[in-house]
Order: sequence, then structure tokens, then C-alpha cells
Amino acid sequence: MDNNVQYQLELINISKEFSGFYANKNLTLRVRKGTVHALIGENGAGKSTLMSILFGIYSPTNGVIKIGGQPVIIKNPNQAAEIGIGMVHQHFKLVDNYTNLENIVLGHEFTFLGTFLDLNKSRIKIESFQKKYNLNFDLNQITGKAPVSVQQKVEIMKMLYRDVDILIFDEPTAVLAPQEIDELLKIILELKNSGKTIIFISHKLWEIKKIADEATIIRHGKLVKHYDNLDNIELSQMASDMVGRTIVESKNQNHNFLPESVLELKDINYKKLKNINLNVHKGEILAIVGIEGNGQEELEELIVGISKPESGSIIINNRLGQNRNITKFSSKKKKKEFISIIPADRHKHGLVLDFSINDNSILRKIDDVEIYQRKNKFWNFMNLKLMNFINNKFKLNFSKQIIEQYDVRGSENGYAKARVLSGGNQQKAVVGREILTEHDFIFIVQPTRGLDIGAINYIHSQILKDKEQGKAIILISYELDEVLALADTIAIINKGEIVESKKVDQLNRNEIGLLMAGKKTNKN
Repeated sequence: MDNNVQYQLELINISKEFSGFYANKNLTLRVRKGTVHALIGENGAGKSTLMSILFGIYSPTNGVIKIGGQPVIIKNPNQAAEIGIGMVHQHFKLVDNYTNLENIVLGHEFTFLGTFLDLNKSRIKIESFQKKYNLNFDLNQITGKAPVSVQQKVEIMKMLYRDVDILIFDEPTAVLAPQEIDELLKIILELKNSGKTIIFISHKLWEIKKIADEATIIRHGKLVKHYDNLDNIELSQMASDMVGRTIVESKNQNHNFLPESVLELKDINYKKLKNINLNVHKGEILAIVGIEGNGQEELEELIVGISKPESGSIIINNRLGQNRNITKFSSKKKKKEFISIIPADRHKHGLVLDFSINDNSILRKIDDVEIYQRKNKFWNFMNLKLMNFINNKFKLNFSKQIIEQYDVRGSENGYAKARVLSGGNQQKAVVGREILTEHDFIFIVQPTRGLDIGAINYIHSQILKDKEQGKAIILISYELDEVLALADTIAIINKGEIVESKKVDQLNRNEIGLLMAGKKTNKN
């Protein structure tokens, strides 16, 4: 690379067409060496498509890519890595059954005698990076058993191990707790200070304000704004430029709720959970707050019916619930209780990725009589009168309602596979399905993970509308701003125990942070 070249990376007049639809249209992005350049836009604005072109996953329909002032053609991710480009994806590309060390070196192993793996040589190189960038984690740990913050570090280390100079971070903090976010941002700044060039994609504008040198906003695949310097740019201005309108925050202004209990956990013990007692009422939003790994995953398993408690009771509308299959509480077929679920992992528990959005829209209605239609007399004559067929008109109408109301982009009228949508649009499809499916109680984990500020505001408004309609809501979120905007009651969990449960106006940020960390507050 010529050291006199002003830009290390240039994407010039890039367009990408999919069946007549342009995800990017004549878009130009220039990134200076040794800087953090933020890429901002709504879900479906074209950010991930542009980065996929740079990383060799897609080929541009038109346009030129320059690295160090020289035009390049990037045909695949391996070639991208060879010319010094690495990408940390929103959904990690890791093998759960491998160790962290094995995941890092996969595809780029050192060998001796031309045949045998030399993991010791790899380990020495990785440990030098760990020390340099403060990326400390156990190389021998099985990756699938590691917390998400460690998996994030493994993804970063994969790029450093390949000696890349340009790092793309796609929504890197979407699943991290506040303390983990601060640690990651420090690591990114360390990478920048060492001469790396960073492209940082995030919907959390305060993060961008904190670490970015420059920022580019794209909307509907086109560049709409560029900031050479963010020092004097207000977050509200960035938000308005991103979505093209002024955002008015949705906030819970009415903390009243009915005394009638909908779901109660009594003396629950399960794995790391110890003597959990929780009660959520009609019209109440109960937020459970804690550093990731303190029992939230186990609570999700119990409440949605994946597992049963070792001891204690789960009571739904005054009826024992833990021995029932979850579909018996989510179906309209002869049941009184309706449950909706927005899971923590949309890929594992929210979507069938190779199903269309239309088919995914009715996954939670498989036992509902309304989605089936009887066939004609011929089928009855053939002794198949008990056979039901999905009502295609109902499915398409319901899917259309989700897509339009929740602005699910890239769905191709619902016929696109869930896999091809951006992470944010996958999330909107799941959230829309669950809120629009009839329910009395909704269990929500990280509802706005990876969403832009406009989508976040809309989903918050729909959750608050659920509250106004008397729905009972449990919210697990690692976004403290989200909790404070929505909650009536906050329960703080630490090491599997509820250490405090109070009305939202009886706690402040500092007290919540101390309790999350297992420390006593001045009031205790």
C-alpha cells in the first residue's frame, strides 16, 4: 500500500441489484487509514449488503472497490482475508463443539512436516495478540459453552490471527451487557491506535458518538449524510438523519396495573436459579435485569416450557403450568391461556431459517383451528374428512399484516426465506408475529436486538399498547435504557437469585448497576 494514499478503503458508485430491487444504489464510501468509520442506517437500509460486497460474499452489480488506492476484485471471503479484510458478523460464525483455539485457527492452521497441526505455534501467536489487545479468554474452553462476550472475542481474534488491516464490526454489541460493551469499545479503540482501520455498524448512536472519527448514513441503499467529525453532532440529529423524521420516544407513563396475577413463580430452583419468587399481573411489565449468565437463560427455559423446575411451582392464571406442553398455552384450541414468546435467540428458537416469512408467520398457530380449512366432499368420500389443510389465504393475510405493520424489509411479499433477511428484519418478523398472535401473557427477551431507533421506538409503543390492554409482560433486556423506558417493576438477578424487586421509580441507574454486580447499595 502507498503510504501517501489518503484512503485505505474506497467503495465507489457501488450498486447491488436483486431481481430488480437495488439494495445499494450508486453508493460511495471512503474510509481513512487508522480510523473508526461508523456506518449508520435503518434495518434494511443496505449496510450489511455493502459490507458483504466488501467481504466477498456478494459481487457488486456496478462499481469499483479500491484498497490502498488500487482497484481490487473480491470474489470470496478467503480472498478478502488475503488482502487484509476481516468481518466480525452479527451472528457468530463459530463451531460450538470446537475449542476457542480451534475456532480461531480453522482454515489457517500452522503445520509441521507438511501434514501435522502445529497448534503450539498458533497458540504463541494468539497469546501475543491477547496480551497486546487485552483480549483475555481461555483458549481451551469449548466455544459453545462460552458466554457470548467470549465468543465475540474469539471472532475478533480470528481476524487478528489472519493479520487483517481492515476490520468490519456488524452490530458487535447487540447481545452484550453494558459492562461488556464498554470492554469491547475499549478493544476497538486499541485496534485503531495500533493502526487498524475499523468499519463500525451499530444502531446504538451513543456508541458511535463515543468511538467513531467519521460516520456515513445510508437510507434505502443511498448515501444521505456524511459527518467528517462527530464532536458537535447531537444524537437526536443523527437519529433524525437516519430515519428521515423526528423520533419521539415511547415511554411508560402509567405504572398502574391490576391486582390479578397471570404468572407466578414460587420457590423455583433449577440449575443456577435459587429460590426464585416472581409474580406478574395483568397490565404489568416486569423487567428482569442482570449481567448475562446470571440465570436469565434458565428463566427462559422454564417460563416457555422447554424445561421443568427441580422444585417449586409455575402458576399460570391460578393453574399449575410447568407440566404442560407450551403449545397448550399458546393455542386457541380449547384453551383459556394464551402465551406469546419472543426468544433470546431468533435463529434457534424464533424462526425456521429455510422456511419463507409466510410460513414462519404461522409457526405459533399450528394448533389453532382458525388456520385450517376443510376440503370438499371428495376428500370426505375418500374417508379423509378429518384431514385439515392450512388456509393459504389466512396465512398470506397474517404474514402481510406482520410485514406491513412491522416494516419487515427484503421479504419479497413474504416469499423470501427467513435466512436471507438482515438480522434486524428477522427480529421484526419474530416480534410482529408474537405481538399480533392473540395472547394474555408475553415473555420477551431482548426484543430490539439489532434494531434501528425507529423500529425500537415502534416496538416499544406496541409493548406499551399490550400493557394498556391488560396483558401481562415479562421483559428480559440487557439495555438499561429499554428497561427504564418500559418497566413498571424491576427485578434484579445476580448469581441465580433475585436480589431486589422494586417499582421502577424506587431505583436509579447507579443502584441497579451495583445490584447487578452483586454489591449492596446505600439503601441496603
